[in-house]
Amino acid sequence: MADEPTLYLIWHDPAAAAAEPIDLHGDGHPLADGLWLVRSALTRSKLYHRIKWQLPEGTALLCAPLGDDPDGWPKFKGMDAGALAWLRRD
Repeated sequence: MADEPTLYLIWHDPAAAAAEPIDLHGDGHPLADGLWLVRSALTRSKLYHRIKWQLPEGTALLCAPLGDDPDGWPKFKGMDAGALAWLRRD
């Protein structure tokens, strides 16, 4: 595990439904179907694999670390409500 939580951008093909709600292994906020911002203490590899194992085999998946300060946050528009407030509440 990492010492401090890392901010990740997670995307998976929203057409590939998991059997159960996905455990993000951290604090997460949805941006759109299949698209999440997640703060997790797991390494990128561990987070990627733990999410991958919850999805149907062959599902497209992306797990990318982001800088967790305003300069490293993604710019976005038209996403699910509350994403910017979620980023700022730390």
